[in-house]
Amino acid sequence: MNPTFLQKPIDYLKGVGPNRADLLRSELGIHSYQDLMHLFPHRYIDKTRYYTISQLERNNADVQIIGKITSIKMVEGKGRRLVATFKDDTGQMDLVWFRGHKWIRERIKLHIPYVIFGKTNHYNNRFSMPHPEMELLEDHEKSIRSAMQPVYPSTERLSARGITNKVVNGIMQTLFTEAKNHLFESLSQPIVTELRLMSKKDALINVHFPQSQQHLAKAQYRLKFEEFFYIQLQLAFKNINHRSKIKGYPFTKVGPGFTTFYNDHLPFELTGAQKRVLKEIRHDLGTNAQMNRLLQGDVGSGKTIVALMSILLALDNGFQACLMAPTAILAMQHYTGLQELCKDLDINIKLLQGATKTSERKMIHSALEDGSLDILIGTHAILEDKVRFKNLGLAVIDEQHRFGVKQRSKLWHKNKYPPHVLVMTATPIPRTLAMTVYGDLDVSVIDELPPGRKAIQTVHRYDANRLKVFKFIRDEIALGRQVYIVYPLIQESEAMDYKDLMDGYESISREFPMPTYQISIVHGKMKPADKDIEMNRFIKGETQIMVATTVIEVGVNVPNASVMIIESAERFGLSQLHQLRGRVGRGAEQSYCILMTSHKLSSDSKVRLETMTRTNDGFEIAEVDLKLRGPGDITGTQQSGVLNLKIADIMKDNDILKIARNYAWTLVKDDPSFQKEENQIIRFMYAQMIKFKNIWSYIS
Repeated sequence: MNPTFLQKPIDYLKGVGPNRADLLRSELGIHSYQDLMHLFPHRYIDKTRYYTISQLERNNADVQIIGKITSIKMVEGKGRRLVATFKDDTGQMDLVWFRGHKWIRERIKLHIPYVIFGKTNHYNNRFSMPHPEMELLEDHEKSIRSAMQPVYPSTERLSARGITNKVVNGIMQTLFTEAKNHLFESLSQPIVTELRLMSKKDALINVHFPQSQQHLAKAQYRLKFEEFFYIQLQLAFKNINHRSKIKGYPFTKVGPGFTTFYNDHLPFELTGAQKRVLKEIRHDLGTNAQMNRLLQGDVGSGKTIVALMSILLALDNGFQACLMAPTAILAMQHYTGLQELCKDLDINIKLLQGATKTSERKMIHSALEDGSLDILIGTHAILEDKVRFKNLGLAVIDEQHRFGVKQRSKLWHKNKYPPHVLVMTATPIPRTLAMTVYGDLDVSVIDELPPGRKAIQTVHRYDANRLKVFKFIRDEIALGRQVYIVYPLIQESEAMDYKDLMDGYESISREFPMPTYQISIVHGKMKPADKDIEMNRFIKGETQIMVATTVIEVGVNVPNASVMIIESAERFGLSQLHQLRGRVGRGAEQSYCILMTSHKLSSDSKVRLETMTRTNDGFEIAEVDLKLRGPGDITGTQQSGVLNLKIADIMKDNDILKIARNYAWTLVKDDPSFQKEENQIIRFMYAQMIKFKNIWSYIS
C-alpha cells in the first residue's frame, strides 16, 4: 500500500470536489483517500441469489432464502419474543420477532413456501433472522441487481445534501479504479500463509465489492485481524519499552516489617489468589524496571492486604509509600483500615485530604521531606506541588479510572526515578477490554474470595411485593443485622417516575417506627460533617437501617450489614448494581441483595436484572455490561483512543483478538527490532503508522 498516495486529500478524487469534501470531512471524518478506503460498509444487500440454510456464513450480510415455516411459538423470559422454525431441504433456522406479535401470528401461513430476506445472527450453532422481510413465493417478484450492494454509514445531513448511498458507491468505485495499483501486502508472508488470510488488496476490494458471501467473510476476517494485530503490536512495544527504559528502585530485601506482619499480625490466612498476586508484585519490585501493575479484584476479595504488604516491602527497603483514593470517604476508610492493621508495627501513617487543617498539613509536609513519615494516604491533595517526599518508592492508586492521566503523571515527578505503581480496581474490567486497552499494563487478578465468605443471594422483586420485603427486613433486624436501602435520586424528577429519596425515607419511617427502630439517612446534598455523623451511627450499630443515595457505592465497610435493597434498580447500570451489592456480604452471615423495580422494564433492564440474579462474578457482569453499553462507556476507556475501531468489534470478534494478540506479542519477543527479512513489511507499516498519525485512525 503506497502511504503517500493514499494520504492525498479527498478533494482531489474525481466526483468529490470541495463541497462534498467539506461534508465528508465534517460528517464522517474523511480527510484522505486512506480514510475513505477505511469507511467500511456496515451491511450488504444481496437479492441476486438465494441461499440455502446450509450455505449461510457468519458475516454481516443480508441474505435471501426460500423455505417453509413449520411451527411458531411465544418464548417468555428476558425479552418476550415470537419464534418461528423455518426449514428448507438443507436445514432449519429461527425467525424472531420482538414486537408486533399478534399481527404477525395472524398473517403467517404454515407449510407454505416463503421468500425471507434479512440479516442473520449466529448463536449456539444455530442461525436466526430477526424481523425478516417476508413474501409468499408465488407473490415474489425478483429484484434484479448485478452484485451484492454495500450500505455505508451516513448522516441526515449527507442524505439531505444528496450524498446518498448510491453516490458513495460511485465515489468508492472511482477510488479503487485510481488506487488499486497502490495497494500491497501489509502483513508478513508467514502470518498470511499460516492463517490462510486473503491478501490485503483482495480483502479491501471484497469488503467494498464482495463477489460472494464467502469472499466477504474472508475479507472481513483478514481486515479485523490486521486491525487488532497492529493495536496489539503497539501495546507490546509500549510494555517492553516501559520495562527497558523506565528504571525503578529494586526492592531486594524482604525485611522485618513484611516478615513480622506476615508471621504475627495477618488477620486471616491469605487465599491462593492473594499469594499468587503477591508473588507477581514481589518479582516486579525486585527488578530494576519500574513496576506498572493493575490489580483487579472483586469487592471484598482482599486487595487492601495485598497493597499493604507491597507497601511494607517498600518500607523494608528504606522507601516511603502513598495510597491515593478518589474520594475522602474511601481515603478515610483506607486510613482507618491500615491504622488498625499496623497498630502493632512501628509505622508512621498520616491522612491528607482537602479538609486537612493547615497546621496539620505543615507537619505532614515536613515529615514527608525528612523521611519520618512512612505512609501517606489521601485524595487528590497528594498531587499538590507542596507535597514532596524524601524517597517515594511505591504509589498505590485505588480506582484509577477516576483520575486523569495528567494527575497520575504528577506522582512520577516527585522523585529522581518514578515510583513503582500499583493500580487497584474493584470495577472488574472485562478480559477482552483489558487485553485491548490495558495491554501495556501487567495485570494481576484476585479471583477468589476469602474463606468463610458466603455468596450474596440476589433476587428481583416488583413494587407489588413490597410488604413481603418489609417483613424480611424485620426478620433480619430481629437477628441483629443491619440493612441498606438505596435510591437513585434526591429530588423528584417530573420526567422520570423514580422513587424519591425523601418519600422513601418517610414510608420507611412509618413501617419501622422509633424507638423500636433507628434509621440513618445519607445523601449528596448533606454537609460532610453531617454525613459522617450518620455514617458513623450506622457503622457503630446505633441505627439498623441506612437510607441513602449512591454515595455509599464505595467506602463503607459494615460487616454486620446483611441486606442491600436497591430501589428503582432498573435505573442503575450493571457495574453500579454490582458495586452496591458489594457493600453487604462482608461478614460471616448469609447476605442478600433485593432489586426492586416497577413492571415497566426495557429489554436492557431485564438483561441487567437477570445477570445480577444469576451471577456474583464481577468479570462476567463486566462482559455483559460491555455488550450492553459498548466499550466507550466503560471505565473511562473512551479517553484511551484505542477503541476507535473501524471494522473489528472487541466483543463479537474476541476470538480474532486473541489470535492477533498472540501473533503480535510473539513477534515482539522473537524479533523486537524487525531484523528478519520476513518482518520488513511489518517494520515498514509500523514506521508509517508513527510517521502518518492518521494513517489508521484506530491506532491511538
